[in-house]
Amino acid sequence: MVAKINIGSNLYGALAYNQEKVDEGLGKILGSNLVFEPADGQINVAECMNDFMQFVPAHFRTEKPVFHVSLNPHPDDRLTDDQLADIGREYMEKLGYGNQPYLIFKHEDIGREHIHIVSLRVDSEGKKIDGYKEHERSKEITEQLERKYDLHPAEGQKRSEGWELSPVDISKGDLKKQIASVIKPLASMYHFQSMGEYKAVLSLYNINVEELKGEAKGKPYRGLLYSAMDSEGNKVGNPLKSSIFGKSVGYDGLEKRMEKSTERIKTKNLKAHTLKVVSEAKQGSQSESEFRAKLRQQGIDVLFRRNDEGRIYGATFIDHTTRTVLNGSRLGKDYSANVFNGLYGGNQQQIQEPIQDTRLSDVYKNTEQSSKHYESSHSSDNVTGGLFSILTPEPENYPKDDMPLPRRKKKKKRRYGRQM
Repeated sequence: MVAKINIGSNLYGALAYNQEKVDEGLGKILGSNLVFEPADGQINVAECMNDFMQFVPAHFRTEKPVFHVSLNPHPDDRLTDDQLADIGREYMEKLGYGNQPYLIFKHEDIGREHIHIVSLRVDSEGKKIDGYKEHERSKEITEQLERKYDLHPAEGQKRSEGWELSPVDISKGDLKKQIASVIKPLASMYHFQSMGEYKAVLSLYNINVEELKGEAKGKPYRGLLYSAMDSEGNKVGNPLKSSIFGKSVGYDGLEKRMEKSTERIKTKNLKAHTLKVVSEAKQGSQSESEFRAKLRQQGIDVLFRRNDEGRIYGATFIDHTTRTVLNGSRLGKDYSANVFNGLYGGNQQQIQEPIQDTRLSDVYKNTEQSSKHYESSHSSDNVTGGLFSILTPEPENYPKDDMPLPRRKKKKKRRYGRQM
């Protein structure tokens, strides 16, 4: 079992992220401590935040009082909801958070069950919970829980199997398993508004998807075929029907995801970050390679589609900080394919630079400055790597009225949440 600890200041964001999974039918609340747990599992984030706030005194000095941990059993482990809840409670007790308010959520959004726990790092007296060697202690605790519940041990496991996204490598075989390990979490994490944008982000991981539309026995049909690609972008192996991977990566599931993405990109203004970075990189670059390098430093990949003559007829930006995929035309007329063709078309660089043999977390190595306002983690864990901040990040760019945990100026009588 792999644990990834994330600390921050955005309590609202952590709660909203987990409740969003519940609202989408991809998660549920398994348990709580010192905070109200609704019988129907549907929390009001603002009210829930106030319930947590009852535990916090009027004054505290901890800058990042939010504790958010992901506990990830091996995909082959089969646990009941009661077992997952017990594991969550035992983990929190052993780590020193047993007397803290917390909520335990189960997620099922990336093809395997895992839990998230949201809590506070400040106790009822305003003192910070002891974080000395927290990651080392966390590793010891997960090993104890593995033995108690007869789970697959995390030590010695290949991290790419279960909780990291890796580009498909045709030399490793089992293309079906490799494709499945990418498309389900990717379709859940990224925001895209068209099939073309979905294809663009898949291509970073050497995966192609084709649309099938037609009529059979007088009835219309539509579907998707997934294929692996080699380093030259050629399809290899047998194409695989989307139905073998589940509804979420089928035609109907992706259409629903695109509808939600369109609304979220608009309401959360996710385009703003991409536009700012692309604009600055475009103005300060003398070549395509320099342009790509500057974007990569800020966590953005660009895919240019070219014809045989080298003319750029499409441009797509994949922003890994906000997990948003945008065609250049969505950013404005100054970022259309024609504009980039004038800059980098013809005989200039024509080779795409897909991610090769790297983990998704590597894309983020240089994105800390560009993502500060998203309240992502600034801690590292040699045991688990940087995956938690990617697969289960703090929600991006919440409205200004949903601010991080506030400081209360006037000292008030403390009230405590209910013991559940």
